[in-house]
This record gives sequence, structure tokens and C-alpha cells, in this order.
Amino acid sequence: MPKSKRPTAVLLMAMGGPDSLENVEPFLLDVRGGRPTPPELVEEIRERYRATGGKSPAVGISKDVAKKLEQRLNESGDERYRVYVGLRHWHPFIKETYAELLGDEPEQIIGLCLAPQQSSLSTGAYRKKVEEAQAALQSACPVSYVGSWHRHPGLVAAIAENIQQALLKFPVEVRATVPVLFTAHSLPERIVAMKDPYPAEVQGTVEAMTSLLGKQPTRFAYQSQGRSGEKWLGPTVESAVEELAREGHHYVLVAPIGFLCDHVETLYDIDIELKSLAAGLGLQLERIPMLNDSAALVDTLVSVLKAHESSLCGTS
Repeated sequence: MPKSKRPTAVLLMAMGGPDSLENVEPFLLDVRGGRPTPPELVEEIRERYRATGGKSPAVGISKDVAKKLEQRLNESGDERYRVYVGLRHWHPFIKETYAELLGDEPEQIIGLCLAPQQSSLSTGAYRKKVEEAQAALQSACPVSYVGSWHRHPGLVAAIAENIQQALLKFPVEVRATVPVLFTAHSLPERIVAMKDPYPAEVQGTVEAMTSLLGKQPTRFAYQSQGRSGEKWLGPTVESAVEELAREGHHYVLVAPIGFLCDHVETLYDIDIELKSLAAGLGLQLERIPMLNDSAALVDTLVSVLKAHESSLCGTS
């Protein structure tokens, strides 16, 4: 199809996940940088995916977001944008997607991590994958990256709306006093010495959420700590739930503000493991729905991308 102008390629980047139980082991092999995973750990993680549908839903959700985002960006009818999904640890790998998008001869490439908070160990690793793809494919196409959007009003408002809806699961007389437990994925504690922005950006999201929720009581904890043998950021969600029980609470609403879509960390770590722990302590634990491919998230991503493009124009 003839084009009056070469498109802008938007590369949505995420961690990815196995698309079948058989692919759990090769997925983990990539996550661990080629180091084999102990068989007992492979089976344990495979069981988590088996308990939550047999695969990671995050890949499909990311592709749905890309499709809806492309439609919204091209509403004017000029088809100026093409949106792609590239994953760090599974197909379509970032390098695979990069080769595909270069075939569309874009004028520029904008990288956007599907994670509001930035970290050298997570979002920074996506950029490194892009740089590796650039070198391998000998691409000179200009690339820029969307920065942090951890306090974006659209993001905060969308999560707040999901919190209000989820509070309806509790008896009406206690809703105003149900603690909201914000969570984000833990990272190794060594990032603090590295001056990594992640802890501060996570707290920034929590502060923005707390401000919007007003008098609703809130807590914060890190979830899904790894097993690398080193110290990871805390407090843990388990210790937070135990503390709530000691204080006499009977209800808690978990709000994973460090995640955009459903995956094993929400569907298993919270919905199964943490919920079981809470029940044993006498707490009714509920979780807010994730933003997934909602219109609210797509609208936020449009705003984030437009602001990024405006900043590029201002520096050119």
C-alpha cells in the first residue's frame, strides 16, 4: 500500500511468559541466562502455570493492547503508527519483532515498556535487547524510549477506579476501613546501592494512589521475591498480611500497582498462595482486577506516547 509518509513504529516491550506447560522449562532457561533450572523448581513453576490456565496470559493481553493502541493512534485515518510487541524472555523475542518492524521501513522507533516504574534490572534490560537487535540487524533507524509514567494521572485514576469496584466485594459497613495493600514486584536489594530509580518510583505511585484514595487505609509491600540467595526488597506481602492479622483486621484488598496485566504473579502468587495464607489467618483477601487491555490503559498509553513525541519535537 503506498504511503505518503513512513510510519512511526511503537515497540511495546514486556517480559513474556510460556505459552504452554511444555515451554515452561525453555522459558526459565532464557530467564536464567542459559543456566539450567533445577528439575524440582521447573516442576514447581510448571504447577503454578497448570493451576492458572496452563500458560501465561500476559503475551495475549500485550498483543491485544498493541492492536487497540494502534487503532487509537490511527483514529485520524492517516495510519501513521504501527504497534508491535517484543518480549524479553519468550516469543516473539524483541530481536524477532525488531526484524519484523524494520521490514515496514519506519521513520523512527519508539520503545515503550509495559511497566510504569523503571529499573535497570527490568526495563533497562529491554533497552539492552533493543541495542543488541540494532547491532545484529545493522539498523540505523532512530530509536527513543518513553521514560517513567509511574505517576501518570490516567494510570492512577484507572487503578483507583478498580479499587473502588473491588471494595464492593466487602460488606458495606466495613468498606471504608478495609486496608488496601499496594504491591510491586520485588528486585534484589543491591539496586539501592546502584541508585536505581525503581524503589522511589514505586513509592511515587503509592503516594499518588494514597492521595487519590483519601481516608482509605493503605499499606505497601513487595511481592514475588526471587530465590537467588541474595537479599530482595521488602517488606514481603506475606509479612504485611500477617501484620494485618495481628492488628485484628479481617479484610484486605490487594492492589498490584507494579503490574498492568494478569500473569502468574497475580493469578498464583496473590490469588492462590497469598489468599490461602490470609484465609488461614482469618482474613478475607480480594484483589483488584488488572488493567489488562482496558480502554483506560490504552488511553493512558496514547497520552504517554503523545507526550513523548512532543518532547522529541521540543529537543529537535
